[in-house]
Amino acid sequence: MPRPSFRPDRVAWTVLGLTVLALIIGYQIKAQCTGAPFDEFGRSEGFASTPGRICYSDLQFLWSGREVNNHVFPYLTGWIDGEGKLQGGAIEYPVLSGLLFWVGAIGAHNDADFLAHMALLLVPFGLLTAWVLAKVSGRAAALWALAPPLALYAFHNMELPVVAAATVAFGIMAWADRTGGSIRIPAIAAAAVLAVGFDLKIYPGLFVAPLVLYVLTYGRDGTVGLPDGPGRRARIDWRALDWPGAAATAATAVVVAVAINVPFMVFGFEGWRASLKFQELRTADLSTNSIWYWGVLKAFDDPKQYDDFVGALSPLLIVVSIAAVLVAGLVSYRRTGVYPWLGVSGAMLAAFMLFHKVHSPQYVLWLLPFFILLKVDWRLIAAYLLFDLSLELTVWNYFSEHAANTPITWWVQWGVWIGVWGRAALLVVFVWYLPRCALRLRTHGASGAPSSTPPAGSSSGDEYGPGNVDRTRSSSGR
Repeated sequence: MPRPSFRPDRVAWTVLGLTVLALIIGYQIKAQCTGAPFDEFGRSEGFASTPGRICYSDLQFLWSGREVNNHVFPYLTGWIDGEGKLQGGAIEYPVLSGLLFWVGAIGAHNDADFLAHMALLLVPFGLLTAWVLAKVSGRAAALWALAPPLALYAFHNMELPVVAAATVAFGIMAWADRTGGSIRIPAIAAAAVLAVGFDLKIYPGLFVAPLVLYVLTYGRDGTVGLPDGPGRRARIDWRALDWPGAAATAATAVVVAVAINVPFMVFGFEGWRASLKFQELRTADLSTNSIWYWGVLKAFDDPKQYDDFVGALSPLLIVVSIAAVLVAGLVSYRRTGVYPWLGVSGAMLAAFMLFHKVHSPQYVLWLLPFFILLKVDWRLIAAYLLFDLSLELTVWNYFSEHAANTPITWWVQWGVWIGVWGRAALLVVFVWYLPRCALRLRTHGASGAPSSTPPAGSSSGDEYGPGNVDRTRSSSGR
């Protein structure tokens, strides 16, 4: 009997190769800011002169000032002082990111070592993201490696682990949709992974709500809970919905997220709490690149009034916009028979990025998987990447000139303005747009080329038509 031949996935391996190249370039960009001579804390003495260059990295910055350089285990002995400064090993990141910082510091004696260690620690997460995207969406996954953000931001902060967690959850559900059958177990697994992402950098926790609604509306046996069939005025059969599956999915996310935090809460509550308090106290200043600083600050004469205004309105707008997007997903479900959970997740993320007090350039990495998995218009993707690049190439010069109290160069000023407001405008578009394109995913066809796969029972010619989704999903759909 002949042995089966091994057929490698050329698309996946190509995307992985491109990702390795992008990560090598990314490390070379950031490593420029490190090197001898070092001060008594192991900080590169040239680091103070680097804010005007894109080689600046938050990873390098965090080497000292959070007890990372002293190899203190995070949170357990930390606290936040009366001035809002972190002390004694407290760090402003969720616990899993703090653990990664501690691991990366093992054996490091200066910020150059620490950056190298962190790069080695983060590379597998970038490759994992590339592999999942390639297996789901084929050649479209090359955008992950070829777009500027991966090289610019892979080692800027702790984005790669959290992006990998979110992408793995998306991949699990894409596999479940492709194979058919019950989605309870895959959804529970995806919820657990999203909870891990929450404990890395919060935002994947947002995606649990649309995932729960997706499981709920899928029904106990895959039957659409729309007794009259999909349509604008369709009624929902609440008895046909999968309440146990939805509850199990939500409970899994909560239990996993809490279980990860409990040891730190028990053995170092003040240090654990300090990370939350730090984010609560953080202001929307020049370093946050947000619409609040650039669009609202000048309306206030008193900085405290500005901080209070933003501190109240920012979370309110985030909550309201997220609730509105979830409801819009239900409206789409009534029309099509499918809850567009992935598109709703992307729209929620866009709203979060738009209204949050902090909008760092590296957050574009959060959006890239949505650009690849969903059939997003390439012109919108290109525009967003260009706006982001405009900000990245000018904001560091802006910081330097502002710190030196010198007039801002005109092209620096315009580059920052175009970047900030261009991104904001497109985030508004994505809040409306992503749920609408969620029924046509980029999937890996037999040739490796991305293809559009509508849900079972829908027509590829009219993806939103109310008459194009069967009341019962076929076993090969979803």
